[in-house]
Order: sequence, then C-alpha cells, then structure tokens
Amino acid sequence: MSETALIYSHSYLHHKTGHRHPESPSRLRVIMRELNKNGILENERCMIVKPEPISIKDLQLVHKRDYIQQINHICNCGGGLLDKEDTVVSARSYEVARLAAGGALKAADMVMQGKVRNAFAFVRPPGHHAGPDYPMGFCIFNNVALAAAYLQKRFGLERVLILDIDAHHGNGTQDIFYRSNKVLYVSLHEDPIEFPLTGFVDEVGEDKGQGYSVNIPLPYGTGDKIYLRAFNEIAAPIINQYKPQFILVSTGFDNHYADPVGNMSLSAYSYTKIFDHILESAEKFCQGKVVAVLEGGYGMRFLGTMTYAVTAKMAKIPYSFRDKHQGTSVKVRRKGEKTINKVKKIQSYFWNINSQKMSS
Repeated sequence: MSETALIYSHSYLHHKTGHRHPESPSRLRVIMRELNKNGILENERCMIVKPEPISIKDLQLVHKRDYIQQINHICNCGGGLLDKEDTVVSARSYEVARLAAGGALKAADMVMQGKVRNAFAFVRPPGHHAGPDYPMGFCIFNNVALAAAYLQKRFGLERVLILDIDAHHGNGTQDIFYRSNKVLYVSLHEDPIEFPLTGFVDEVGEDKGQGYSVNIPLPYGTGDKIYLRAFNEIAAPIINQYKPQFILVSTGFDNHYADPVGNMSLSAYSYTKIFDHILESAEKFCQGKVVAVLEGGYGMRFLGTMTYAVTAKMAKIPYSFRDKHQGTSVKVRRKGEKTINKVKKIQSYFWNINSQKMSS
C-alpha cells in the first residue's frame, strides 16, 4: 500500500482568474514541478490520483442549492467577479470548483477505506472562505468543509478535526460548523482586523458548538517561535483532549515570510513542525488518518519547497531544504504572548489548558 495519495488534475489549471491575480494556475504548476524534481511523483510511497467532480447532492451537504445554481449560471455566461473584492470565475470555473471539492472527498474516501494512510489534495480554487451561500477570498466551494460533512454522512464520524493553518481565518468553515459539536475547528491566523473580520478570540461557537471553535489570531510579523508556541500551548492540548477520528488540514502556505498576500513571517520549518505534530496525533488517535487540502500560498519562490517538505514528511520520504528561521521584534512577541494568554483563558472554560500568564 502506498503511504500517501496525491490528488491532482490538470483541469485545475482551467480556473482562470485574470492577469496578476495571486490565485493563479501557476501555483499548481510550481508545486507539481517541485514534486517532480525531487522524485516525489515517482516514489513508490506516493500515488497520483485523479479526482472526480463532486455530485450536486454532496455539494448540498454544505452549500445551498440556489447558491450552487448561481455559480453555474455566472460561469455559463462567461464568468466574472463574484463579490466586491477579488473572487473571480471564468467559463470553466464551476466545473473546476466541483472537481476541487471532489478532490477533497476522494482523498477522504481513500484514507477511510484504507487504500492509503494519508493524502494531500492539490486543488484549486481554494475553499475555506466560502460559506453556505457566499463566495469570498478566492473561494467558491468549501473543499474542507465538504470533506468533513461527507465523513459524517458516509462514515458516521462524530469527531472530525479541521486544523486551519492558512494565514487568514477560514470564516466559511467556521460559519458552516459554528453550531456543531461533531467538528472541532482550530485556526491559527493573522490578526483578522483587515480580512476577513472574523476569527477573533471570543468566537467560540454557539449552541452545541460552544467550545468547538478555537481561534488564535496572531499579530502581523509573528515569527516561528511565537507561532509554534501558540500551537503547542493551545492547539496541541485541545487536539489531544478531543481525540479526533479524522484530521483535515486547511493547508495554506501564505504564512511564509516571502508570501505577497499573508502578513506573517514564518519559515518553512514551522510547517514541518506543525505536520510533525499532526501526523503524530493522527497515529495516536485515528490510525494515521490525515487529509491535507491546499488553501493559500502565493509566493512562488518557496511554495514548491514547502509543499515538497510536507508531502515528503507525510509519505515518510527523506527530504532536505534550506530556509531562514524567522524571529520577531520584542513588540510583536509581547503582543503575541498576550494573545496566547487571552485565548488560553477563554478556551479554559471548555478545555483543560493552563491559562497561567507566560513571562515575556
């Protein structure tokens, strides 16, 4: 059995966003070129799998029928701008978005059926900003949320973890599961004061979902040390208590210091450290069941490197890369520590977290 499935289709390149748009087909070209250059695509521990379009029935697990029809209609008319900002579709974007969602479901299916231990879905357009009836932030259909809902429906899972490590808060994912106790949504992201205006520390869920939304908004310029500290002191103990039956990772690479869209300052090493813990937790709680789904990541210089390192780690293939560890200023560090303390205090109502103040 191969260790890792790589979900990919050349059709993902047919979603056209226009000249100079950061969410371009070049992202996947860079990723696949790097994986090929480093021998990942030919390694027996990996298998490339073509996705299938998600059915309309499964699409409605998360999205409203009228919204789905609206996207189809706009694309049939040649495409255009879906929101007031930057979510663009072209003539073939509806079919490509269905294929992206289908890629996430295919990955979840293969892992649940034991065909592979884990999977990385290299899909576009990304999904975590898309809500039940709205597009946002380059996203049309919410790939990760659809995979979580599918796991609940088909396999009866009741404890699905969605860990979101994109630079921006996944407002759509949170919106979809905000009142559910069957999905734990944990997000580490940059201060959302400019975008998407959700993901603040006091957003913890409602009704049955209270305590199942964990938001860790970190200051602009957060480096490796504070980011990993936030993960280790908040996300990790909550995940350990939750004991997930399946782990989905909204994997955005736009936290990197060279990314033109994100405002964080992480190096590639933070991603390998996070995935160390994810894979370890998966082995401990759910027989290694992990699906990573591509979200953001727009810096072409390091996007391939980070994807290669994470994929190799998932497949247990030796790898090496070079990057610079990123520190931060005293001001940002103290602000980050203050945020961590605040989140710990709030989440301690729901989880066993040490809320004692850290020294600065």
